[in-house]
Amino acid sequence: MKHFLLTVAGVLVGLVLFAIAMPLILLSLVAAAAHPAATPQRTVLDLDLRGGLTDQPPPFSFLGARGQNVMTIIQTLRRAETDDRVKGLLVRLPEAGMAPGAADELRAAFLDFRAHGKPIIAHAQGLYAEGLVTSTYELGAASGDLWLQPSSAFQVTGIANEDLFFKRLFDRYGVIADYQQRYQYKTAVNPFLYDNYTPAHRESELSWMRSVYDTAINDVAADRRRPAAQIESLIEAGPFGADEAKAKGLIDNVGQVRDAETTLLAGAGDGAKLIEFNQYVAQLRARSGLDVGPKVAVISAEGAIVTGTSGGPNPLAGEQTIHSDDLSKAFYDAIDDKNVKAIVFRISSPGGSDTASEQILAAVRAARAAGKPVVVSMGTYGASGGYWIASQANEIIAEPSTLTGSIGVFGGKFVLGPALAKWGVDVHGLSIGGDYAGSSGTGAPMTASQRAAFAAWMDRIYGGFVARVAEGRRLPVARVQQIARGRVWTGAQAKALGLVDQVGGFYLAVERAKALGGLSGAVRLEAFGGGGSAWEALQHMLGADARLAGIAADLESEPELRALIGAADDARLRAKGATVLAPSPFR
Repeated sequence: MKHFLLTVAGVLVGLVLFAIAMPLILLSLVAAAAHPAATPQRTVLDLDLRGGLTDQPPPFSFLGARGQNVMTIIQTLRRAETDDRVKGLLVRLPEAGMAPGAADELRAAFLDFRAHGKPIIAHAQGLYAEGLVTSTYELGAASGDLWLQPSSAFQVTGIANEDLFFKRLFDRYGVIADYQQRYQYKTAVNPFLYDNYTPAHRESELSWMRSVYDTAINDVAADRRRPAAQIESLIEAGPFGADEAKAKGLIDNVGQVRDAETTLLAGAGDGAKLIEFNQYVAQLRARSGLDVGPKVAVISAEGAIVTGTSGGPNPLAGEQTIHSDDLSKAFYDAIDDKNVKAIVFRISSPGGSDTASEQILAAVRAARAAGKPVVVSMGTYGASGGYWIASQANEIIAEPSTLTGSIGVFGGKFVLGPALAKWGVDVHGLSIGGDYAGSSGTGAPMTASQRAAFAAWMDRIYGGFVARVAEGRRLPVARVQQIARGRVWTGAQAKALGLVDQVGGFYLAVERAKALGGLSGAVRLEAFGGGGSAWEALQHMLGADARLAGIAADLESEPELRALIGAADDARLRAKGATVLAPSPFR
């Protein structure tokens, strides 16, 4: 009993200390944002991509440093291009692959940065045959000065993808995957239904892989000023060591990262300093003003699409999810703001709930009806539900390697009854009402009538998806049915099919939104939506009362403090949810 009481007392003391410490931690974050170190007059930015890369700012978290994200990088580099204090950029490349769409977007930002006369060195501690390393090489080549660490490997030889198939395992243990697809290219559940690639599955995967590979080869060839066929032949003859890769003209230098730093700092001039990228970001945010006048709203969405709301920030969460209530509200807030003349809708989503997608699409239509054109900018993904919510925008812009389309649906259940019976566990169910009431039970497969009803529901979802695409893209329904069937396309392929309007990145979408909104020249971009501030995150975690919430709200109403809090927390906060429309990654 004594040990139990001591344990309880220890837990209570820990909770009290946690409740005291967390506000102090938060205040220290805000204080640090209040007075970020001044940017030296001769600065080289240090951008480290080795810790992971999302498309948009990840949720606020007390659990450690956040990784980099594409949107913050490209917006910061756009500012740094014309900042006389910034003299160059050092990029630490990951050793494995990166999302092809992200590589496309960052490549364009690197080329713009260099076009302003500012050098970039990209340094890698090897490029290894893991994931989509060809895209990492594509980004490194865009730097104009690609370095490898001595004795490291250059294993950029192509693209490979591997899938696990569970059908034989399921058969052995009596698990039944009772799923339906619309249609043959909607392959996310194929690993549960088959023991190998179906012809459609193989065709679809090889198609997007070839398109991504060709984009990377052509970009590398352009940036290294060599024929694409020569680049392709050279890399496919690998792998090579760092020195051999340099001798073949595939990289520019071999050296340690310290050597690359020294080279950039020497070029920047006496007294030049290497500054972490995020420190420069914080410095920019701390001195940003509260402009007024016409603006373009930026509404961002990353992750799986689910119904409902995030319920407020959870500072211990790290997953990004698109909640339909939150995202729809962002659109209606932009509609109500008289200064918003157009909207850029940034999407990086592999899909999700059809009902959640439809709610978001209704908000997109409402914006258009209010005279506020919507231009979609797709990141890594704009597939399945991610394409549903984009389908009726004024224009859709995707990167060449964005994975989009996947106009299809799947659904069903795992039947565990036969497998559990082998271990003496019997699953029995009861239901009252119609025959379909028990259709989701895991004890047995659907009956013939249940399967027919489920199939009709799947057909309705698929038919609605096709109809929305046909209306939004001004294509005949028969044409959409021909190119849909659940097939994933890259942005380059989708443009040829009429599923996107232009190939390009975020700033092309901004220019199109300005043109459609009747704006010209420098225009303010303002983010709408998101998961709340650092104050709200703390309140959500500790269950702060209304009085504390009011104090925090008053603090946030002060312009100076609002800028500081924004510097401490510019992230979206969403929770993870299940999907019915989403393909597996890169499928």
